[in-house]
Amino acid sequence: MDTKALRQKILDLAIRGKLVPQDPNDEPASVLLERIREQKMQMVKEGKLKAKDITNDTIIFVGEDNLHYEKFQDGTVKCIEDEIPFEVPEGWEWTRFSAITINRDNERKPISSSQRTDVAKIYDYYGASGKIDKIDKYIFSERLLLIGEDGANLVTRSKPIAFFAEGQYWVNNHAHCIDATDKFILEYLCFYINAISLGKYVTGSAQPKMTQDNMNSILIPLPPYSEQKHMSQRLKEVMYTVDNIEIGKVDISDLVSKAKSKIIDLAIRGKLVPQDPNDEPASILLERIRAEKEELIKQGKIKRDKKKSVIFKGDDNSYYEKIGDTIENLDSIIPFEIPDNWEFIRFKEIWNLISGRDLLPSEYNNQKVGIPYITGASNFNDGTIELIRWTPNPQVITHYGDLLITCKGTIGEMGFNNFGDAHIARQIMAIRNTFNLNSEFLSYCICFYINSIKASAKGIIPGISREDILNLILPIPPSEYQEQVVAYIRKVNVLFDSLEKSLN
Repeated sequence: MDTKALRQKILDLAIRGKLVPQDPNDEPASVLLERIREQKMQMVKEGKLKAKDITNDTIIFVGEDNLHYEKFQDGTVKCIEDEIPFEVPEGWEWTRFSAITINRDNERKPISSSQRTDVAKIYDYYGASGKIDKIDKYIFSERLLLIGEDGANLVTRSKPIAFFAEGQYWVNNHAHCIDATDKFILEYLCFYINAISLGKYVTGSAQPKMTQDNMNSILIPLPPYSEQKHMSQRLKEVMYTVDNIEIGKVDISDLVSKAKSKIIDLAIRGKLVPQDPNDEPASILLERIRAEKEELIKQGKIKRDKKKSVIFKGDDNSYYEKIGDTIENLDSIIPFEIPDNWEFIRFKEIWNLISGRDLLPSEYNNQKVGIPYITGASNFNDGTIELIRWTPNPQVITHYGDLLITCKGTIGEMGFNNFGDAHIARQIMAIRNTFNLNSEFLSYCICFYINSIKASAKGIIPGISREDILNLILPIPPSEYQEQVVAYIRKVNVLFDSLEKSLN
């Protein structure tokens, strides 16, 4: 579920009068507007406002021709029908932002970061997008609506544009300070500003800014006072529900991720599906592989490894590794216990690891000329590999079925080659299954080790070496168990993927 879109839809319904039922007995917004105008004029008489503070207040009305007009204080009238974005219910009125608010921007004051360094952190210090610091003094001690004046958030809307400040606090010159004759109106204005597009009120691209004049010109569809209260309460209830959905979404996504990791952990320990004592033990499988290797060596297709590794369990129930004439105890690095018919083996004894090579820009293209060129993590998307470059001059080629893993920069992204021959850059290693083992089970084993593999990375741009992979100690189950595990995880992942898709 797209909770951001849901929030926007709810706000849109609210400002169009479609969130709560209309009550024809409510005092119309026209009466509310008249009362606000009288209150602001009285504040001018009492010296609480200056005459210039209400100079730009206008009256918007519907003429006999059913069009919207705006009357200015000099008596002029202008048709603004082309500005009205949508129809509002009976009893609502259109007005300008300035006509129903009191601007208090002249009271705010910026304090530089250096001036805020060595002061007591007591009172909140607000900027364009919310609290940014604490200082030892305050300007305001009442609840006001703050609206971002400048900054990228006016465009990205990653945070609310309008928000409330309460208690005792300070505001810098990057947030408009908005008051009203009846502060409850501010609740509605907060929802409205966060609901609408502000594009036409924002100037500048490098440094977006919504000036006071532009903000004051925003058209407001004003509901009756009573409906504002109902709407505010309803919005709080609905948004609380959306918040819980969002929290639940995060929780469920986290649970799915943990469940997938746990399943892989159980799989490579031999605890995911029942062991069958009738399965051919892994020791026989490994003997057959070693015989195949010897034949390939005789044929000159592969070279003999002078540091051939054989891992075995001794009579003392400890694990040992024999390399040449040297035997070393491995108990300290054996990751876990395995069933009796399983074996441990070094990665290099079974799988072929191919390191990539970078190409010059002149050697590749995006016109699909040649074979695909896999450059790095940018090609990987949730286990699939996307093709975005090609080369007619391949040098290091991955084949269909190879397991590809990123080894530099973003480390540990994996995906199977399901498209055929492709050149790989040095940010990629290809794992080739020479002896017809189950590559998917191997991928689960590497997932188990992925955090330790990442931890071994070195360099300014983190990278892992071939040895980090070649020397991994991996569990080898009987072939039948590998097939069963892969089939089981495929089925479970279909369910997990469906659940995650429903959350988005």
